[in-house]
Amino acid sequence: MSTQTPDNPDSAEALLESSDPAASKEYIENYLQEKQAELEALADDTDPVDRARLQLDVAEALIGVGRSDEAWELARFAFDVFLGKECWQEAVESCDVLYQSEQPASLLALGMGVWLAVTYPVAPSLTVNMLSYIIDETPGKADGAAVAAVSAHYIADIRTEGKEHDSLTFLTKEMLARVALEHSDVKDQEALSMWMEKLQLLDPDIFLPKLALVIGAIVPNEQWWFDRDELRNRIPD
Repeated sequence: MSTQTPDNPDSAEALLESSDPAASKEYIENYLQEKQAELEALADDTDPVDRARLQLDVAEALIGVGRSDEAWELARFAFDVFLGKECWQEAVESCDVLYQSEQPASLLALGMGVWLAVTYPVAPSLTVNMLSYIIDETPGKADGAAVAAVSAHYIADIRTEGKEHDSLTFLTKEMLARVALEHSDVKDQEALSMWMEKLQLLDPDIFLPKLALVIGAIVPNEQWWFDRDELRNRIPD
């Protein structure tokens, strides 16, 4: 899936990032054929979630071979299955693939994926990754990138422990520093602290509602694929 690391030899995404593009694409083609065969071989009574997981694997591989429109269709179907079954992690992974497919509604998928990733306790690394896409999509001088960056750091801080906390918060601190540099030419810790205070990035009770506004700018009210109020009622205690 999208959250696999380059250390995992079964990751289609990892192979695409290797030093030999030709070999990577050949691997992806083989991986795609393998996953498509597994999908076609599923029994009619296969658990819908198991089928959707395979569909998402196929969708990611399709992006790797330039068949993004087909990837969108599979990932969009998988998303609905995961959402209905409360598989929040997989639903966000589906949004990740939908965003990467670069289709007309990919930004909508990004916004909804970020909402789910922040609202539900999915893997913090995936949440940070989704928020990094918002930074990429936001003009450097816009406050939205700063809100996304500080939200990523907050999520990394509260959802991780030990070595994972150290590595992920190191990454999010770097993200925040890069955004501050581009936004306001911030170059040192003192200036960073002043910048964060000026933009009200020190209190999650302030910057998380700002993140909701950023997401709202990406996904208009009438274009959500699900009822957010209804999903909030499913949040685990």
